[in-house]
Amino acid sequence: MSSSAGPSLPHRAVSSIRTGDRSSIQALPTTPHTPPRTTVVPSSFGSPSTLRADDEVIVIELGSRKLRIGFAGDSAPKRIVSFGPEQQRRAGDFRAWEASFQTDWRKRASGKPWGADHELWQLDVRGQDLVLIGDKLERELRDTFMKYLLIDSRPRRLALVLPPTLPIPLISSVFNTVFNRFQTPSISLYSSPVTAALAAGARSGLIIDIGWHETTVTAVYEFREVQSWRTVRAGKLLVEETYEFLTNAMQGRPSTARTERTDDKLEDKAVSFEECEEFATRILWCKRNAKQPTQDSSEGLPTLHEQDESETVAPAEDRSPVTVTLNSCNPRKTVEIPFADLAEPCEAVFFEPHLSPCCFDDHEIPVHLLAYRALLQLPLDVRAICMSRIIFTGGCSNIIGLRGRIYDEVSLLAKERGWDPIRGKGVDQYRTNPKLRRNGARQSGGGPIPVAQTESSNAEEGGTAPPTNPAYAPSEVDQVEEMIKKDKNYKPTIQGTFRVLDSLGPWCGTSMATQLKVPALATIDRELWLQQGVNGACRPNEVDVKAQQRQSMGAGGLIRGQASQASSNWTLGVWGTL
Repeated sequence: MSSSAGPSLPHRAVSSIRTGDRSSIQALPTTPHTPPRTTVVPSSFGSPSTLRADDEVIVIELGSRKLRIGFAGDSAPKRIVSFGPEQQRRAGDFRAWEASFQTDWRKRASGKPWGADHELWQLDVRGQDLVLIGDKLERELRDTFMKYLLIDSRPRRLALVLPPTLPIPLISSVFNTVFNRFQTPSISLYSSPVTAALAAGARSGLIIDIGWHETTVTAVYEFREVQSWRTVRAGKLLVEETYEFLTNAMQGRPSTARTERTDDKLEDKAVSFEECEEFATRILWCKRNAKQPTQDSSEGLPTLHEQDESETVAPAEDRSPVTVTLNSCNPRKTVEIPFADLAEPCEAVFFEPHLSPCCFDDHEIPVHLLAYRALLQLPLDVRAICMSRIIFTGGCSNIIGLRGRIYDEVSLLAKERGWDPIRGKGVDQYRTNPKLRRNGARQSGGGPIPVAQTESSNAEEGGTAPPTNPAYAPSEVDQVEEMIKKDKNYKPTIQGTFRVLDSLGPWCGTSMATQLKVPALATIDRELWLQQGVNGACRPNEVDVKAQQRQSMGAGGLIRGQASQASSNWTLGVWGTL
């Protein structure tokens, strides 16, 4: 009866289950094996940083006292490394927690120059251990990569921000450390003055970098360094002057007293380097210019601006005492220093008003005089642009009143002396003697003599107006060009007047330039460096200048033809010029 109801449902016998039914399922292999699995891409479940490892660029600003490290495109570095004796402790060294550790700084600093433990490198490379400099740099970079940047050991491109006066042996030591120990594929070099101008939003400017070893004045025109001048009046000399200032205060001598700098800085009554640096950073200030331009009486009384009477400003001659406790002395002392005397170290280091300019060598010119001479030696068009874009950078530029004082001094020198590089008694006699000037004007024959009478005076006398020289006639106004400028919101270029711009710093400028794929001044490949070293770098005059000027920016930077040509002739840029 069940058979007549319909066909029976298909079923599997025990034999078919054991041996496998080939009609319903696939045949299983006789040998044991691992079941097939779908391939999984590791990057789909891993960190997304592995996919961006080729695009991430690490920006490093290399200074003698500090390192600024971060990613390209960020507004600020991830870490600022300050060098000191603490970085030289080994693992398991717990002497810093001992009670006598703070007072034993003289024993630790014996046999070394004063403050040498706080510097990564010095400009004088004679006698320096370049391998030790590379080891210090490697330790700080590894610590920053693992703890602050949180990146793996995958090789990444670097962008180095270097000062324009860095010696070649130091550059070679840095490159050997980065290429051999971090496997970096390439290093791009950027100049700190150029990137400081970029961070200020300007293409040109006069960058005054008041650093640690020296103060550098660099003229930048259209993102190119025109010329650079330097002086030793910088932070290191300021700290040494602060030591002499505190020593005189402890001994009761006047602050302006000059003593020999051969005294032992490690004796019991001496002040430590850390305390002198903290005193110079937090307490010192700079006076205003004593020769302020007087108000012209013909213009009337000066305008009185409204201000809050509750805000009091300390005058420059305030003699109220400031109590300072020096803990590094043995025993520690408390001295009282007049507030006006706290400006003496900055006055003596950066300006030196008590000496004539002829008393200084070329490497110790005061900062304001060096900036004026730098503008005086520039071409006319470059000077007009740079004097309106003065940019201060460097650690010592944060001292209260220093930037305003330098600006006032340079403006006063330009007003008194003008822009004539020829100076002397003969030139002064020539300018004050009208007879010599009239004879010289007739003999020169350089151009037409300007007419003193005007058209209105000639018309009143009843005479005819003299013919004017077409060279001195004002140009006609182009109405079409004026309408185009008005539609495009055109603003004329500011030039010929003194002006100061604020900058975010060289690191921020390099971060912006690297993120925007701006070509660097020099790019060094790892393979070429390992093969040739620093001796393989060509001089800038040996590289084809026309080929470099024809670079075009695309989606990935330079085109392939120019990149291959640059790899055959590579250079260190301005740092490779002897």
